[in-house]
Amino acid sequence: MPWSNQSGGPWGQKPQGPWGTGPQGGGNGQQPDLEDILRRGQDKLKGFIPGGGGGFRGVALIGLGAVLLWLATGFYTVRPDEVGLNLVFGRYVGKSGEGLRYNFPYPVGSVIKPRVTTVNTVEVGQRTGDTSARISQREVPEESLMLTGDENIVDINFTVQWQISPTNPENYVFNLKNPDVSIKAVAESAMREEVGRRNIQAVLTTDRGPIEAEVRRLMQTQLDEYGAGVEIRQVQLQKVDPPQQVIDAFRDVQAARQDQDRVRNEAETYASRVVPEARGEASRIVQAAEGYREGVIAEARGAASRFTQVYETYKTAPAVTRERMLIETLEKVFGSSDKVILEHGGQGALPLLPLGSLQGSVLPAGPAPRAPAAPAPAPGTVIQQGAGR
Repeated sequence: MPWSNQSGGPWGQKPQGPWGTGPQGGGNGQQPDLEDILRRGQDKLKGFIPGGGGGFRGVALIGLGAVLLWLATGFYTVRPDEVGLNLVFGRYVGKSGEGLRYNFPYPVGSVIKPRVTTVNTVEVGQRTGDTSARISQREVPEESLMLTGDENIVDINFTVQWQISPTNPENYVFNLKNPDVSIKAVAESAMREEVGRRNIQAVLTTDRGPIEAEVRRLMQTQLDEYGAGVEIRQVQLQKVDPPQQVIDAFRDVQAARQDQDRVRNEAETYASRVVPEARGEASRIVQAAEGYREGVIAEARGAASRFTQVYETYKTAPAVTRERMLIETLEKVFGSSDKVILEHGGQGALPLLPLGSLQGSVLPAGPAPRAPAAPAPAPGTVIQQGAGR
């Protein structure tokens, strides 16, 4: 671009020289003599060059010193919380750990040192601000209001803690243009997806922990697919409530559900107590019936076996068996009944000892006293002597 007095030159509107100085010489507006300036500069350099600087050796020494000084600017230090990313002509060529390292000096090489141990926080649904005296929070409804699986609306605020991946920091540096915005968008998307799979009752009560773990997993999977070079450390729910407009009605519904659960628990407790008792009683009745059945069957089988044995004996000796059966029958009949003994052909009743009335009493030792003779009854009189066995 040619120098122009009208345009002010390439360094601004005012006329400037190539070293940032204005026009020299009085106020007549004349341009400086460039040849004179170069000549005076050469004269000054000769004072620093051995032998007056007239030889090639002096120029070489100056160039060598300048090159060594330029190469020395390539040393850099990586702190323990950093990873050095080396670039040559703007292209990534490798990374380096902590300590004193070297790369080509600028403008050939450059180094980017992201901090990989710093934990960053992204807020979704709210913004926290630090004022002069207190910490204030501002709600962001367009981020916090989400739709559940049963078509209810829930108000959720949560935070995401993340850090740069120590193994792939180059992905974070070169693939993410605005990390906070990208991570917040992924976090909001993952939370909406997970809340949309569940009912509002589970979201508000029992599923806070599973939701946090699942959202963290979804975010990490999505960011890995993007090659973001970010590790999600924690997802923490700050607030999970119904919308403010319906929170009173929702609390009434919650109280009714708690009463429902209480009554259900009482009914289940009563059923757990009554049902086993009924089952035990039914089992007892069944077992008693089975025992009675087995007893009747055994008794019937015994009676049949006894009858068969009697029949076999009867076939062997019919007369003896009939007499024995008669005697056993008479024993059964007369053994449990009162007896009256009549004397046939005698002069009076046969005197008997009343053994039935003396059972349980102890008779004195010695000969039994003779019973007094009873007056002879009239013929045909029946005398009852009492029960006997």
